[in-house]
Amino acid sequence: MAERVETAPATPLTGDRGWDAAPAAAIVADGAGVIRALNEAARLLFPDAAPGRPLAGAVADWLAEADERRTSEITRGEVGERFIAAHPVPHGDAVTWWLVDETDIRAAQDALAHEQERTAFLSEASAALLGSLNLERCMEVAARLAAEHLADAALVLAPATGGLYPAVTCVRGGEPTRGRLEIDPDELPGLGEALQGFPPVPSRWLDPDSAPRWVLPGEFGPVGSIVVTPLPGHGVPAGALVLLRGGDRRTFSEQEELFARLFAARAGAAMSAARVFALQASITDTLMRELLPPTLEQLGGVEFAGRYRPALDGERIGGDFYDVHSAVDGDGGESLAVLGDVCGKGLDAAVLTGKIRTTLRALLPTADDHHRLLGLLNRTIAGGHDTRYVTLVLASARREGATVRLRVTCAGHPPPLVVRADGRVEEADTRGSLIGVLPEIESVSADVTLNPGETCLMFTDGIIEAKGGPLGDTMFGEDRLRRILSECANMPADAVVERVQMVASQWIGRGDHDDMAVLAITAPRGQHLAAVGGHGRGRYTA
Repeated sequence: MAERVETAPATPLTGDRGWDAAPAAAIVADGAGVIRALNEAARLLFPDAAPGRPLAGAVADWLAEADERRTSEITRGEVGERFIAAHPVPHGDAVTWWLVDETDIRAAQDALAHEQERTAFLSEASAALLGSLNLERCMEVAARLAAEHLADAALVLAPATGGLYPAVTCVRGGEPTRGRLEIDPDELPGLGEALQGFPPVPSRWLDPDSAPRWVLPGEFGPVGSIVVTPLPGHGVPAGALVLLRGGDRRTFSEQEELFARLFAARAGAAMSAARVFALQASITDTLMRELLPPTLEQLGGVEFAGRYRPALDGERIGGDFYDVHSAVDGDGGESLAVLGDVCGKGLDAAVLTGKIRTTLRALLPTADDHHRLLGLLNRTIAGGHDTRYVTLVLASARREGATVRLRVTCAGHPPPLVVRADGRVEEADTRGSLIGVLPEIESVSADVTLNPGETCLMFTDGIIEAKGGPLGDTMFGEDRLRRILSECANMPADAVVERVQMVASQWIGRGDHDDMAVLAITAPRGQHLAAVGGHGRGRYTA
C-alpha cells in the first residue's frame, strides 16, 4: 500500500553541510520537473543528475514519472541492484525527493518470508509423511513432495530386501511410480554411502552426465544437477533420497542442499516409523495366532464348536480360552477339550493364557490322568512370578459307536451342563481347586455319556455373570442359561454355541462385560461319515 506523507515547508539549501552529508540521497525538483538541487548521496546514486537538468533521463524512469504525477505517496523502484523508496516532501511548487535505500531491509524480508515458507513446508510435509504408517505410502508421499518442492524429479530408495531395492520415482507434476530395482547403488557416487547412513556428498562433486540410467525417471532428459542424501531412521538408515534438476535449471545451492537434508530427516523418520510398525504388526499377528482361540470342527467323530468374545470389544484377545487336542495315541483315542478363565482381562491376561495353553500342550502325554495333568500345571503356575490364577475344565472325549464317552474334571470352574435329547439339562458332577493358588490341588472327575444329539456345554463365568436385561443390572444367571440350552436339544455343536453367544450378547446390549467363552461337545445324530483321518465337518443323516 502506498503511504501518505505530510508536507514540509522547509526548502533544503544547496551547499549546506548537513544537506550534503545526509546519508539519504535527496533531489529537489521544481514544478517543471527540473532538478534544482541534490546532495552528494544523490550524485552517487544518479551520476547524470545535476542542477538545471530535467529529471527525465537523469534519474530512474519510475522516479521521473512519480515527479511528473506530483504524487504525495511513497514510490518504490530499483536503481541498478539497489531497491529505493522515494519519499516526496512538497514545498511550494517544488518537491524534495528523499531516497531511502531499502535493499538490505528488502533482502531481510525476502529471507524471512522464504524461511517461513520453508518452515511451513516442513510442517506440512511432516504431517503428510506421518499421516500413514504404510511404508510404500510414506515413500510415495516423500517422492511427490520432493519432486514438487525441492527438484524436478526425485527417487526414494529403501534398504534392499532379497537383493531388490524398493523404489519410488516421481517427476514434478506427475504421479509416483513404485518399483523394485536390482541395482548396484555404488554406480551413483554417494548413494551406497547414503544407504548406509553416511553423510551426503556435496552435489558439486557429482557429475550429472555419469548418472546411471536407472536413476532417471522416464523421459527426463539431460540432468543438470544431482543431490544424494541419506534418509536417517530410528537407529538404522531408512533409505536414501536422490534429487534431480534438469539441465536448463540452475544447480543446487548449498542452502538448498541443507534444506533437502532437513526434509530427508523428516521423511526418514516417517519411513522408519512405518517400517517399525510393519515389523511390530507382523510380530503381533504371529503371536496373536497363538493367543486367539482356534477354529473347531469335528475330531475323531465328535463335534466340537466354540465361541469367544473378549471383555474389551476393541481387542481380539483376553483371559478366556479354549482348545481341543487330538488323541495322543492317534485315531480312536481320546481327544482333550480344555476351557479356561485366567484372572484379569486384556493383554496381560492373554499373555498368561498363552503360557497355560503352551504348558497344557506339553503335558498332553499325561492327559489320560486329569488330576496329574492339573497338578503339574498347578506347580508350574504357582511356582512362577505371576500372582494370577486360572480356573479350568477338562473333557476327554472318545467316540464309542453312536455315543460319545466323556471324562470331565473341573478346577475351580463352573461345572459343564449336559443337554439331553429330550431337552433336560443336567450338571456334570465334578469339582476341583483353583490352579495357581495352593501348592496342591484337589479334583473330582465325572463320567458323562452323550447319546446322539446330546451336548456337553463348557462355559466361563462371563456368560452367567453378564449383566444386562431391561434395567441393565440383572445377571444372565445359570437358570436362564439352562432354559436356553433346553431349546438346543438335538442341535449341532456349532448351532448350540452360536445360540448361547447370541442370547448372551443381546442380554448385555451395549453394557460392559467380562470375557465370555463357550465350548460345546456333541455326539452326532444318526450315521456319522467322517472325513479322512476323522477331520473335517463330515455329513450326518437323521
